[in-house]
Amino acid sequence: MTDEASTVPVPSSLPAQPAEASQFDFWIGDWDVSWGDGLRGTNRVRKVLGDRVIQEDFDGERDAQLRGLSVSVYGVAVGRWRQTWVDDSGMYLDFSGGWEATSSDPTEPGPRMVLIHRREVEGKPVLLRMVWNEIGPDSLVWRWQRSDDDGVTWATNWRLDYRRRG
Repeated sequence: MTDEASTVPVPSSLPAQPAEASQFDFWIGDWDVSWGDGLRGTNRVRKVLGDRVIQEDFDGERDAQLRGLSVSVYGVAVGRWRQTWVDDSGMYLDFSGGWEATSSDPTEPGPRMVLIHRREVEGKPVLLRMVWNEIGPDSLVWRWQRSDDDGVTWATNWRLDYRRRG
């Protein structure tokens, strides 16, 4: 009896990553996050698994009481980013999308990262999206948005302001 797994060749080196695989590098680091009426948290974002995966550890301290994590990877075969989010409420969401060099929305200026999740709510299609923009060396804005009209209009439900720690 042979172990089939032992017969699968393991590459001695992985192929080089495309340039798109560094589009999320702006998010790497340790962050203080604030939102709403004085709510605060921290977010630690790291490259892991040979620098091919972005891992996020979010801790919504005190009043927010939300802890979660995500893993994001640039899918070379599909030409876009994919992210999976899970949290301590039992939520699971999967997103896909990518970098947009320009934005046609004046409320979300400049280049931005946009990831979208599609789902049904009460039998109707709903789009949820995350938008990272206003990206500077030590700050950025993250928005959680919802569209009930297939992306024609978006409502911001949650805005987080990121400030790089120390």
